[in-house]
Amino acid sequence: MAQSGPRIFDDLAKLMTDAAGVAQGVRREIETVAKTQIERLLSTMDVVTREEFEAVREMAVIARDENEKLAKRIAELEAKLGIAPAAGPVSE
Repeated sequence: MAQSGPRIFDDLAKLMTDAAGVAQGVRREIETVAKTQIERLLSTMDVVTREEFEAVREMAVIARDENEKLAKRIAELEAKLGIAPAAGPVSE
């Protein structure tokens, strides 16, 4: 009888370890299914990727900088010609 006590604890520990392993497997399976469903949903929507967004953002920054340079150059040329400056950019 003295050995039945530790054996029960060993069996219980093994059962808990197995249950934890099964729970982890179920968790991974749920994550995989959820990820697949989300990817499928996003692929049907008109959503841009991060790379596309960053590329367009960089293009906008470059265009804005170029626009500011050109506006400054136009103002300088108008000043040299004595022309009244055109209305400034619309502020948001």
